[in-house]
Amino acid sequence: MTSTSTPSGQRLGFKEKFAYGLGDTASNFYFQAFNLFLVYYYTDIFGLESTAVGTLMFVTPILIAVLNPVIGALSDRTDTRWGKFRPYILWGAIPYGILGYLMFANPDFGPQGKLIYAYVTYTAVLIAYAFINTPYGALMGVMSSSSEDRTSLSTYRFACAFLGALLIGWLVPWLKDALSGETGNQAVGFRNTMGVFAVVSVAMFLYTFANTRERVKPPPAQKTSFGRDVKDLAANVPWLILFFVAFLNLTNVGMRSGSGIYYFKYVVGNEAALGTFNLVGFLCFIGGALSTKFLLKFVARRELMIALTCLNALTMMAFYFVDPQNTALLHTLNIIGQLAAGPTPAIVWSLYADTADYGEWKFNRRATGLVFSATVFAQKVGLAIGSAMIGWLLSYFGFIANAAQSPRALHGITILFSLLPGTFGLLSGLAIFFYKLDEPTVKQIERDLLARKGESAPTGS
Repeated sequence: MTSTSTPSGQRLGFKEKFAYGLGDTASNFYFQAFNLFLVYYYTDIFGLESTAVGTLMFVTPILIAVLNPVIGALSDRTDTRWGKFRPYILWGAIPYGILGYLMFANPDFGPQGKLIYAYVTYTAVLIAYAFINTPYGALMGVMSSSSEDRTSLSTYRFACAFLGALLIGWLVPWLKDALSGETGNQAVGFRNTMGVFAVVSVAMFLYTFANTRERVKPPPAQKTSFGRDVKDLAANVPWLILFFVAFLNLTNVGMRSGSGIYYFKYVVGNEAALGTFNLVGFLCFIGGALSTKFLLKFVARRELMIALTCLNALTMMAFYFVDPQNTALLHTLNIIGQLAAGPTPAIVWSLYADTADYGEWKFNRRATGLVFSATVFAQKVGLAIGSAMIGWLLSYFGFIANAAQSPRALHGITILFSLLPGTFGLLSGLAIFFYKLDEPTVKQIERDLLARKGESAPTGS
């Protein structure tokens, strides 16, 4: 399939935006499965010790995260008939699907063999994920030169992403039981459930590849220099601020998501209630994401990002003070927090694309892949720390899998689900105060870059 060009004055259509968004639905079938259930699967199903799981969830993602800037730089230098970033979606889809399924295969090994198997399969999946998701994220920065278009594209992306999160958070607690066979073996249920999601995710990635196009090109005279790209990125102050925002936010996400099943199983005392809690939360998140365009009519992206991030963080912290048996209040806080969180991914990823434009405008060099991949590196490190802290702190508070927990352990699980992720979320919101790339500056950069290329601004709605 050959790439077709689209005039710079034409806005992206629904089909292409939707196709791009489905790529993050596919990604989130695994990403959210890992966030929500992987630590639990390793401790309560696969039988690994919580301390060992914490170390696994820290060491492996940190090591693999180093690959993200390498993949970003590599994709910046890739030149095929399909473009720079789309080929990686095509090449990586099937290995990604197979490896994700193997993570939950639950082989009958001894304790040491199981730990080795967990390290090998988790590492392989993260490598495959990086080779798809890093170029996928950068693709948004080259599909259109319009900041409005990219914000809209980002909205589609994260509405679709959290459709995937909704399906995982809602269906996995049910499917792992429904697909567990006549014996009710949850290990079999997890394996069959992830087999279903693996097939669907591969099909979605292939659809994304087939129905998106790359249009924004680097300056014609730009010479390849990884060292120069890194130097320019280090001098890109708006991007540096978002780098720290990404780290803080994903630390929050990793801890909050992974501790949810422990909170409902041991503190609330009703593991099955997590499915409904997640369903309601993800529906509200999607509703919030779809409201992004409306909210931006009244509030600029930076100010909206600060307000919504801080509000979401405060609702998380409030769970510490709530009676866990008060279902109505738990759902109320969840609804408020997820509505607030919904627009934030679309906004922040459009800001990342703006920093790529800023780098080209300031240094006359474009390294879209490196901008996005280095951001993903910060996210992966944050996510690894957040997930690892679950295993480590569970051990510290005296957690024992599949047993009645001590008051100390129950208190620790509550902290993991409320105060700690809320604190990281609040710090993320406060960090955005230092981001100074405002809307008039972004529009001027956009006009200047188009003028350099002799092109006109996109028209149409």
